[in-house]
Amino acid sequence: MVSTKNFWLWLLKISHFLNLSTRMNSCILIGNLAIMLSGHVNFLFFSEIFQKNCCNRWVKENRLDQLQFARQKLTYCYLSAAATIFPPELSDARISWAKNGVLTTVVDDFFDVGGSKEELENLIALVEKWDEHHKDDFCSEQVRIVFCALYTTVNQLGSIASAVQNRDVKNHLIEIWLHLLRSMMTEAEWQRSQYVPTMEEYMTNGVVSFALGPIVLPALYCVGEKLLGSAVKNQEYSELFRLMSTCGRLLNDSQGFEREGSEGKLNSVSLLVLHSGGSMSVEAAKNAIQKSIVASRRDLLRLVLKEGTVVPRACKELFWKMCKILHLFYFRTDGFSSPKEMASAVNAVINEPLKLPS
Repeated sequence: MVSTKNFWLWLLKISHFLNLSTRMNSCILIGNLAIMLSGHVNFLFFSEIFQKNCCNRWVKENRLDQLQFARQKLTYCYLSAAATIFPPELSDARISWAKNGVLTTVVDDFFDVGGSKEELENLIALVEKWDEHHKDDFCSEQVRIVFCALYTTVNQLGSIASAVQNRDVKNHLIEIWLHLLRSMMTEAEWQRSQYVPTMEEYMTNGVVSFALGPIVLPALYCVGEKLLGSAVKNQEYSELFRLMSTCGRLLNDSQGFEREGSEGKLNSVSLLVLHSGGSMSVEAAKNAIQKSIVASRRDLLRLVLKEGTVVPRACKELFWKMCKILHLFYFRTDGFSSPKEMASAVNAVINEPLKLPS
């Protein structure tokens, strides 16, 4: 059990790690958690355990645990949901966030190391067909597992989101996935042909291939607000996504530069150095990346707090919450890829019940 004193120390540390921009934001976070905890600790704890177990069953039912190439990151994906989407009534948003987080990790690994060119093309073709796919369309068992998990999960989550929105949003969820797969294929083709993109090409594709779209965007439909089709097509919606994903892409690049370099991959740090013609060091490139992260984070917060916008405030806050959890994962190292880095946070948020004085 976690003592009350240790909990508050943990909470303050998390607030620091998330780099909240103002003291007011920290107070709101702590105040909201205090209200949430009062009289509801046991219920919430067992609710989270139940939901995590449901996600575990989902992984096994969809045979995702049989994919040897895929990192098993359900706990981290559920951590990012449970640590940011607090209210019990938002369980659909948490489960959508966690399941899509697992699926994006599987697909990312499939494009990185698990799949051949034929398999990647086959997967994209199947998603393009969707309901029109045939049982004989799979070129391998790996493709069958990945596509069937996508197909079943997106259809289920699409039905839930459509019920909340009182309109059919499933096709939008499919489009989000297709956009991601095509961007990942672009990166795979760049690496295969040893093409060196410009920074503009890299970032335009990279904000999509970082794979926050399928995690955050479907969850927006499940936070209790009506998200109109006109809002989804609005420039504000696209800018919220771009700024959030820019922060994530650059944070990941900065912390994963050495690992990706050893694998022969380019990222924003190495591209800045390459395109400078030797005038920029790795350290200078990382400093430039950090400035871009700060600017994107500031602009995102400004847009989230702006009044009278077409995207509802509850939806905008989800973009900001993902931005904060990205800083938790990447503030010191690549915490998402590390098997141990986030262990204490996982235990504090999910595995250990809180014990408050009676």
